Amino acid sequence: MTRTDIVFLSTLMALWGFNFSVIKLGVNNIDPLVLTALRFTFAVFPLIFFIKKPDVQWRFLIAYGVSFGVGVWGLTTLSIDLGLSVGMASLLLDLSVVSSLLLGYFYLKEQITIWKISGSILALVGLFIIIGTDDGSITWQGLVLVLSASAFWSVNGLIVKKANTNAIFAFNIWSMLFAPLPLLALAWVSHGGDAVYHSFTEFNQYALLSILFQAYPTTLLGYWLWNKLIMKYSLSTVAPFTLMVPVFGILGGYLFYNEAIVFAQVIAAILILLGLLLSQRSPS
Repeated sequence: MTRTDIVFLSTLMALWGFNFSVIKLGVNNIDPLVLTALRFTFAVFPLIFFIKKPDVQWRFLIAYGVSFGVGVWGLTTLSIDLGLSVGMASLLLDLSVVSSLLLGYFYLKEQITIWKISGSILALVGLFIIIGTDDGSITWQGLVLVLSASAFWSVNGLIVKKANTNAIFAFNIWSMLFAPLPLLALAWVSHGGDAVYHSFTEFNQYALLSILFQAYPTTLLGYWLWNKLIMKYSLSTVAPFTLMVPVFGILGGYLFYNEAIVFAQVIAAILILLGLLLSQRSPS
């Protein structure tokens, strides 16, 4: 991987890490699923009218839109609403690194080196250290939801690979078209029509700020670059970079919401970064 791409990916991970604090700002004001639906609505419209549909089958667009919109971000936003801390949400979502390596190996026939395996194991040790800290930052409902979201994250990479398109930006826009309606339907079923209604009647500037930040720099810019690099490099090479997201997620939780950073979290963050560096070594 070139130095420029490493810098781009590292910057993107910082953006995604702080985005968890922005998500919490939103869920403190409106229904979490409505928030996520509006995120993708703003990201799609009116831009989709100026972007030609990519030359891929509809099934890939629909699958990616539902997996990405509902599976990853709908469930993650719900986990934060159910008490999972910003730092823990960003951290636990990174368990996708293991499933990404397995999907890359079994379905895409990508090479998994001993360095990638060792680095992922080291990073997982860091993840489990933080999970084991008893500081009130984890709820069981939030834990189940964010772990489910991490599995969907891995599926997203597989869908992009199978779609095999160079029109990455168009692929993102058209696939996200299929995210808002399932999210609103899920909000209606799980939280009731009144919750959905009040989300719009009580809409305020904090909700708007959260939606715009998630829609434009995080979603449009961020995932265009992410999917572009997935097409350029192997899935198992790009995926370990997401291990940097929890570092910035924990930092954001501390800066904006006074979430405690205990010693175990510091050790775990160091292990995660070491695992990331180790996984990027070339085979000898």
